[in-house]
Amino acid sequence: MICRFLQFLKRYGIIQHKSEKNSGCLKPVKGIGMEPLGGSCMVQFQKDAALGGIPFGVLEVVYPDKPFRRTEDFRIMVEEHLRLLREKYADYDRKALFGENVYFRFFRKFKKTYPVMMQLESFLLKGRPFPIDNSVTAIPFLAELETQSLSGTHDVDFVRGTVRLFAGTEKAPFPGMRGEEVHTYPGDFCARDDEGIIFSMIAGADARTCVKETSRHVFYPVFGVAGQPEAEISAVLDRLEEYVRVLAPEAETARQLLGK
Repeated sequence: MICRFLQFLKRYGIIQHKSEKNSGCLKPVKGIGMEPLGGSCMVQFQKDAALGGIPFGVLEVVYPDKPFRRTEDFRIMVEEHLRLLREKYADYDRKALFGENVYFRFFRKFKKTYPVMMQLESFLLKGRPFPIDNSVTAIPFLAELETQSLSGTHDVDFVRGTVRLFAGTEKAPFPGMRGEEVHTYPGDFCARDDEGIIFSMIAGADARTCVKETSRHVFYPVFGVAGQPEAEISAVLDRLEEYVRVLAPEAETARQLLGK
């Protein structure tokens, strides 16, 4: 994985200064001489002390307009990755793959089924098509299938102020991305901005900041759970950014990993 990542850095000229780690804001990492998007910080994240060392990663992306994206290159890459997934899990065994999965176990504490498991099984066992029509959301979907981690997509243009990560203490209601009212859970990993809750790890994204068909400035959260190594979250961020570069080599990106 380290060699693969170094090759990726060399190929695209991506750098990240050591002082940027856990700096409290996102830093530009696209390449030498790139100015920060929108000033010294992009979306700012603050992590509540109650979350302890639970790792959380963010990749923020400003995509070019659709005519300037390499959608055919991206489609070809996705098809190849899906072919390899089918080969890898030709003898799929739920218990073997998800029995000790940290996300599966986290969702089970809330008596919920891990959605990524359902996504993978729908693809492998039921033959449902991969949702490639919106390439911006296809990127985290593919990463979830391949890593069994949990990600998402939010439209930065609808985020208001600093995003505050917090541990749920009650069933706080908020409008869900499908139009229904959902709520946080005690012990849930959640976030709010100046206008309200924008996601719950268990309930999903809110209606206001969830990605739209026209979204081009987004952030991809990568969730972690207690005791999970930060390196696992970092590896998913690497994968997401690699996919972004296939789709849009000129996209502007920034990332942050909040851990201990």
